Amino acid sequence: MTPPERPRAPLNLRQRSRLAGEAAASSAEVERALDQPTDPTAAAFFDVDNTVMQGASIFHLARGLHRRQFFTSRQILGAAWKQAYFRVAGVEDPAHVADARNSALSFIAGHTVAELEELGEEIFDEAMAHRIWPGTRAQAQLHLDEGQRVWLVTAAPIEIARIIARRLGLTGAMGTVAEHVDGVYTGRLVGDMLHGPAKAEAVKALAAREGLDLVRCSAYSDSYNDLPMLELVGDPCAINPDARLRAHARQQGWRVRDYRTGRKAARAGLVVGAAAGAVSGTAAAAVALRGLRR
Repeated sequence: MTPPERPRAPLNLRQRSRLAGEAAASSAEVERALDQPTDPTAAAFFDVDNTVMQGASIFHLARGLHRRQFFTSRQILGAAWKQAYFRVAGVEDPAHVADARNSALSFIAGHTVAELEELGEEIFDEAMAHRIWPGTRAQAQLHLDEGQRVWLVTAAPIEIARIIARRLGLTGAMGTVAEHVDGVYTGRLVGDMLHGPAKAEAVKALAAREGLDLVRCSAYSDSYNDLPMLELVGDPCAINPDARLRAHARQQGWRVRDYRTGRKAARAGLVVGAAAGAVSGTAAAAVALRGLRR
C-alpha cells in the first residue's frame, strides 16, 4: 500500500516572489517578435500604475468588469474584506495569509482567459488609453528608437498588461499570473502578486532568458516598493515618485521625472507615500464599487 503523500509546506515570501517572477517571465510574450533589436543586450522596464498610467490599472479594470456584470458586488467586497483585514490586523496565520493572498484575483474564478482578454481590450479603450502619461510614453519610445526592447512590469493581471504593452507598441509585458486550467481561471495565483521583490525576480528571469546585461538596462517606477527592481539595473529612474522614492533617488543621484502638475505632485508625495502598496486588486475594486454608487 502506497503511503499517503505528506502535505507540502507553505512557501515563504521569498519563494512565492521567485515563483511569481519566474511565472511572469515565462508568460511574457514578445509582441513585436518580428522586430530585431539593434541593441539586443539593453532593455527598459516600466512599472505601470502611476508610472505609465495615471491611477491603478486594476482599479480601471475592476470597474469596467463590474459594469459588465463580470462579478457581483458581494464577490468583490468579500475579497476586499479579506485583504483589508489582513493588512490592518496583521494576522500571521498561514492559512489566513494564503486565503487573503489568493483572494486578490479570486473574483475571476470560473471565467475564461479569452473572456477577460476580450473585455480588457474594451476597458483599455474606454478607461485607460486617455490616462497614459505622454512623458512616460515618450521615454519608452526613446528606448525603442535606440533599438532596445521595452517591457512593462506590473502587479496587474498579465492579460491586461499585455494589452497595454501592445497598444503602446512596446515589446511585451510581465504581470501577475492567475492560475487557469484548460483556459478557465481557478481563482488562485501562481506564486504571489507581481509586487516588490517579485518584480525583481521577473526582471532577472527575463534577463537570463533574453541575454540582457542588467548593467546596461533601465528601470522606471513611481513607488519605493519597486526599489528591488530599480536597484537591479544600471540606469534607474523615478517617475512621478512617492516621497520615499524621491528622497532615495536624490540621495543616489538617480534621474527623477515628474509629469504631474505641481499641486498634484505635492499631494501625491504626502498621500501615495503613506498608502504605498495598499492598493491591491481587491482594494482597488472596492473603491471602484464605491464610485459606481455615486
